[in-house]
Amino acid sequence: MKKVKKAVIPAAGLGTRFFPATKTIPKEMLPVVDKPTILYVIEEAMQAGIEDIVLIQGRGKTAIEDFFDISYELEDKLIKDGKADILLSIEKIRSSVNIVSIRQKAALGLGHAVRCAKPVVGDAPFAVLLGDEITITNSRSENITAHLCDQYERNHASSVWVLPI
Repeated sequence: MKKVKKAVIPAAGLGTRFFPATKTIPKEMLPVVDKPTILYVIEEAMQAGIEDIVLIQGRGKTAIEDFFDISYELEDKLIKDGKADILLSIEKIRSSVNIVSIRQKAALGLGHAVRCAKPVVGDAPFAVLLGDEITITNSRSENITAHLCDQYERNHASSVWVLPI
């Protein structure tokens, strides 16, 4: 039985619900306290045992990819200033997961965005994580993505988590 080791994160939307803040900043990069939303989403995926993350991005969303890339000058300065601990969460992601970015060439909806991941995901089981609802957990047993991955392994069927309103 295949385990869920891949996740697709659609991040290609136009961000109209957060306009005008999202005119130049992707909504996935808007901070919740001191971290961008996308970081919470990827940390949840990592905690669930995901190894490969496929970011589906649209035009103007390069800040997301850049965020996870190395910034030599900034990182060197932080280390020299004795602030290397600030880099720990980013370094943990870099060493734990592969992040692949795919461009969604046209804003054709969520289903199309997920379909754009097929060249990377293939026929493997995968999770789809959205940044609209974030959960912060301290253990894998509280992790919603981990729960859904476990459900897949037990039932061999897709599962959806719905938050009550």
